[in-house]
Amino acid sequence: MVFVMQRLCTFLPGEPARLHAFGLGLTDEVALAPWAIDDATDELYTRGVRPRDVLWLAADNLNALFWGLHDWAHFHSHGPFEQRAWTELQCDATALAWLWTNRDRVPLDKSEWERIRLEAKALSKARFAAEGRDFDARALDADRVRALVDGSAARRC
Repeated sequence: MVFVMQRLCTFLPGEPARLHAFGLGLTDEVALAPWAIDDATDELYTRGVRPRDVLWLAADNLNALFWGLHDWAHFHSHGPFEQRAWTELQCDATALAWLWTNRDRVPLDKSEWERIRLEAKALSKARFAAEGRDFDARALDADRVRALVDGSAARRC
């Protein structure tokens, strides 16, 4: 998984994209240096640049896509990570919601989405425990996540 620059962004550290995403046909493209995601979040925010205007996500499997979407959500969640478990939960929910609404394009069947959701929920629970915080088990419930993008699910919550 790699964030490929649509055009060279001198304010973002870059590396050859082909070195980070094998077999995707990338040749001369420049990607955001993987170690610079936090810096990119700050720089994009400071400059008022929308991530979609300068980057696109290259991923060759579902795991990479989920984590790429999770990281993409970080670009839109600028600020101090004072409550890391909550920030990460929001990024997980965003990635899951995107996967749900785009499951036909991915393609992704409902059972595979559910597997990913349950894994994200378990990870989130562990993050909260590591911070000594209570985890609301409903936070990543399927209906709640789907309600972020699906009006019919919102009525069931």
